[in-house]
Amino acid sequence: MYHVSFNGWDANLPVNPVAFSLGGFEVRWYGVVICLGLLLAVLYAWFNSKKYDVDNNKLIDCALVGIVSGIIGARLYYVVFNFSLYADNPIEILYINEGGLAIYGGIIGGLLGGIAIAKLHKMNIPALLDIAVMGFLIGQALGRWGNFFNQEAFGSPTNLPWGMISENTNGIAVHPCFLYESLWCALGFVLFHFLRKKLQYYRGEVFLWYLVWYGFERTFVEGLRTDSLYLFGSGIRVSQLLSALLAVVGAALIVYFRKRKDEFYEVGNHPVSTLIS
Repeated sequence: MYHVSFNGWDANLPVNPVAFSLGGFEVRWYGVVICLGLLLAVLYAWFNSKKYDVDNNKLIDCALVGIVSGIIGARLYYVVFNFSLYADNPIEILYINEGGLAIYGGIIGGLLGGIAIAKLHKMNIPALLDIAVMGFLIGQALGRWGNFFNQEAFGSPTNLPWGMISENTNGIAVHPCFLYESLWCALGFVLFHFLRKKLQYYRGEVFLWYLVWYGFERTFVEGLRTDSLYLFGSGIRVSQLLSALLAVVGAALIVYFRKRKDEFYEVGNHPVSTLIS
């Protein structure tokens, strides 16, 4: 049990990482909110698949495999950059219930698994990527609250009114980095959902906008965190470097494909690139 307060709020908020127990097995809020995020992401994709020209039955196949490969990817990403923790007892790599998942690994693994199934189904990959990242934004916005219940993924000390204080922060007010990312992803989902027709000029562009949107935020927020994964003993934060690269590459590709408008053809109100459709 943690007792959480904030600089601008005198009340103490009791936070229990455990949601409930079943026969001695603890079900934690972290797992509950992750599952809820996955469920809402899949439901959103199912009900909006026609807007993205994606077959929803094939989409479910991609989602099911993507969830499994995403969990594997999230674990491997964490283990690779924290291997010293498992070198003496590698079997502990399988103990994901003890923590140690990385969101970037989940995204990469989920995309690889989903794309593999999409290729088997001969689906439009860029269209699938567009709807997939909408699901990512839902999952990330909700899933980050699992970090709140675990009192983790926070940042350096701050005097801001929303500085979070608990036993895990050693009684020091810190940046609630999980909250920053949750709100940013929620805002991104709302903007992309309602402005998609104005933003999107070709299949795959929503995916590229996601790279820019999330990469931009994570580049700065990762710099605040105190639990970053580092690049093989260096002082380089892996996720910060990756975020910056994805944001730059995403922005460059958006500009590049829009400049190739002479090779576009009209679909509805906007052109869709023959290069990536």
